[in-house]
Amino acid sequence: MLDPAAPQLVLNSRTLFFSWLPADPDAVAALVPPGLTPHPDRQVFMNQYVVDDESQTSGFGAYSLTYLGVCLAGVDAPGGRSPGGWWTHYVTSSERIRDYAAARGAPAVVGRTGIESHGGNLVAETEIGGVPLIRARCQVGETDQTITSGHHRYFTARDGQLLSAVYPFVAEPVNPFVIESVEFLDPGHPLYALRPENPLTIGFGFFSPRASFAYPGGLTVHTPDPGVAAGRARTGAVSVSA
Repeated sequence: MLDPAAPQLVLNSRTLFFSWLPADPDAVAALVPPGLTPHPDRQVFMNQYVVDDESQTSGFGAYSLTYLGVCLAGVDAPGGRSPGGWWTHYVTSSERIRDYAAARGAPAVVGRTGIESHGGNLVAETEIGGVPLIRARCQVGETDQTITSGHHRYFTARDGQLLSAVYPFVAEPVNPFVIESVEFLDPGHPLYALRPENPLTIGFGFFSPRASFAYPGGLTVHTPDPGVAAGRARTGAVSVSA
């Protein structure tokens, strides 16, 4: 088992990362635990990515992964360019990563993500138990000289504590890039609460055939502002334990 306190590096993953406004903002807000505040527009984010070869990682091996969650208010990533996020779902093909991520508080479950691109048409699909649950369709171009870089901040929960970590990334996005549709395929699955509104409203996003990032070594315990905790309690939001 990988040491959950050890940092890990991933190079040149095929990555589709974007956000949208949800069909049911109240259901999305209810997924955020006390001590954190959902973004006012209840924006949902998703990252579907594939690491094709074990040589692209420092210890993870080859794998696929999809994580989803809710954008937060008042806990931006360094630089203030992107909001912090609460991971609600974390679906990966790798037992090694499930153990590593679960020890860090992520809600890790077994599943697979596939990304296929033909003639500028890209389809990314996430399945659990062999059943497709999320399908995104995009129009994609080629990479140019543009580089996107920065940090993301994600929150998890473990042993009754909120934890946060900052994840640096560097990506080569394609241009053009258009998200045509995002389908949540099973109304009976908990993932369905995060489905997008119709018509689809995209917040941010990119596809990159070469996206690199790091899992930091160690986590920071997040101490909520007392006023935030009290306000969230009055909304009736549920607590999510890892």
